[in-house]
Amino acid sequence: MTYGKKLREQIAGPETTPLIGVYDMYSASIAAEHYDGMFVSGFGFAASYYGLPDIGFIAWPDMVAFVQRLRGAFPRHHLLVDIDDGYVDPEVACHVVEGLERIGASGVILEDQKRPRRCGHADGKQVLPLSEYLAKLEMVLATRQDMVVVARTDATDENDILHRAETLAATGADVVLVDGVRSVEWIRRIREVVGDKPLLFNQIAGGKSPRLSLGELSELGVDVAIYSTPCLFAAHQAMHSALADLRAADGRLPVVDTTNGVGVATATRLLERNIARLRPEPQGVRA
Repeated sequence: MTYGKKLREQIAGPETTPLIGVYDMYSASIAAEHYDGMFVSGFGFAASYYGLPDIGFIAWPDMVAFVQRLRGAFPRHHLLVDIDDGYVDPEVACHVVEGLERIGASGVILEDQKRPRRCGHADGKQVLPLSEYLAKLEMVLATRQDMVVVARTDATDENDILHRAETLAATGADVVLVDGVRSVEWIRRIREVVGDKPLLFNQIAGGKSPRLSLGELSELGVDVAIYSTPCLFAAHQAMHSALADLRAADGRLPVVDTTNGVGVATATRLLERNIARLRPEPQGVRA
């Protein structure tokens, strides 16, 4: 069974499928212990790999190389990859999709933004003419073999949001995402216009969308939930606090709690699980 088919079957289940945003191999190692699906977040990757905001700096070979490392370490997890606008050119988008499917990505998200692009929850987003995006999307759909393709719109005009969502639902894309949805009522309206097509909802801390549980999303008819930055933002807060404490302690490291703390032994055990010959069978992870 292909990775695309596995994710497609998961999405078709009765509950909302959560995919956790990871930004490097260490965050993925931790996420893999809690969830069976990961989202390769453009926001997180731009921040961790380049130290830059999510406004179009990602080079596609860097993203492909990262996904290849992820798949090598996590052969049983779903991997949904953010490819932004397909790196501008439709031919490049198709080349990237072909490469990602070859190395085992489960799916991709292709957006309709035009450059300069923005994070989906930022102000100032602009979208391509719908016909131009649809042409790019159709080329990607014709290129993929069995990979899941999420068609994403970043439209902000209310009429355009509904029109684009309905139009995307009528394509061969597997899932529709309207990013930056601002209310539960708008989730309902989008759910209605996309009909039977699976719907994805993006949650990001401090973003424009409401904070909703998986149970609440299931009741709203949302099939997939991506959490773009929980690992990145948690690391930011924890590192800031740890270094502030280290400075306050005049450089003396804290005592490591041998039960729940993180020291060299805990970190090494976590990373050893990514070595193929030592990798345990996942506990409760759906293949």
